[in-house]
Amino acid sequence: MKFQSNEILNGKYTARKTTKSAFLIPFTLLLIMFPLILMRNTEESSPSSSSSSSSPNVSSVRNMMNNRTETKGCDIFSGNWIPYSEEPYYNNGTCKWMIDEQNCMKFGRPDEEYLHWRWKPNECELPLFNATQFLELVSGKKMVFVGDSVGRNQLQSLLCLLSQVSEPEDVSHKYNSDVIYFRRYFFPDYNFTLGNLWSPYFVRSGDADKKGHSYNSIMKIHVDEVDEAWSSQVENFDIVIISAGHWFFRPLMYYEKGQLVGCNRCGIENVTDLAHYYGYKMAFRTAFRTLTSLENFKGVTFFRTFSPSHFENGDWNKGGNCVRTKPFSKEEMKLDGYTLQTYLTQVNEFKVAQEEASNKGLKFLMLNTTEIMLLRPDGHPNNYGHSKDTNVTYYNDCVHWCLPGPVDTWNEFLLYMLNTETHSSYSSKIESVV
Repeated sequence: MKFQSNEILNGKYTARKTTKSAFLIPFTLLLIMFPLILMRNTEESSPSSSSSSSSPNVSSVRNMMNNRTETKGCDIFSGNWIPYSEEPYYNNGTCKWMIDEQNCMKFGRPDEEYLHWRWKPNECELPLFNATQFLELVSGKKMVFVGDSVGRNQLQSLLCLLSQVSEPEDVSHKYNSDVIYFRRYFFPDYNFTLGNLWSPYFVRSGDADKKGHSYNSIMKIHVDEVDEAWSSQVENFDIVIISAGHWFFRPLMYYEKGQLVGCNRCGIENVTDLAHYYGYKMAFRTAFRTLTSLENFKGVTFFRTFSPSHFENGDWNKGGNCVRTKPFSKEEMKLDGYTLQTYLTQVNEFKVAQEEASNKGLKFLMLNTTEIMLLRPDGHPNNYGHSKDTNVTYYNDCVHWCLPGPVDTWNEFLLYMLNTETHSSYSSKIESVV
């Protein structure tokens, strides 16, 4: 029997040095769903006791969430999912850019209720996505997603949304030999480029297991050394959307200044288990410092917060699934435990970086989606991201999001924030002239 992995850490690609892609083979096309590393329902619910700090309560996260995009008193990230009867912006017949692993309609997902919910902020309306408006705002610019496959999930949503009014050209081969993980799309009508720079850790990484790569093998990450695969290219972009998460849950060896300082779930004697929070903190610190220190980077950075998984009835590799067909209410699901701690770990680093960026005249903004997406267990592909091949064993995908689906909301947020920033900048220029 064959085993089908999704974008797991078991391909030729993941064993490469992150500064360059050494080689790819057609099999890597199969490795694009989700990092199986990690989706451990039971383990994730109770993080390692070696964590250096206790989990904060809900009130502390509320204070943290005050650092949000607000316009005229409206916090667009505070609200509820409400029923919405209209059809989605696109489907698998009108968008050719979605990959099979997130094409839930193509593979026969029977329910459609997950398509009929819309995010409603408490104090205002979140405008519907307007592809023409988006393209006019980014005309002549370059935008890139930096991070893992969940970030790429958002990119593919954006491609589908924009292609309803302007069809892009895939120009990836003009920029990279690795056209699976490093992609670029050009919208000639608007002279707009949309790209993806793959770097699930942001920092230099490689296999630590001499036996080679497997689902649960140990990887080593140099938490203070940026991955040149993205840092060498990011200065060419005007807008950067950066995000990462699930790859940090796998077994990792942490290196600083070339020395082993600890690990996550390595089980090696005399090596301190620092839990995934340590690697997560340090990797974001390195990534943010890189963006604020690059001499030629003058762009706007959007940081999208951690996207929770929703495995139930078992771990990711032990029959875990996500079969719910409607959102949780806020009474049913709270932001707490490892999800809250993971969220706060990255947001703390963002707040420091945002202040430093401001001092250098750079914009750092936050797409605060963690609590919002925690409420959407219904939006994942589960087992509707592939054909029903009885000769292949698939793992359910409760990490990524169906297209179309709730992930489209992230791009509604992005448009809202781009529009807000554009008008704010324009108003400031007028005031300075007057």
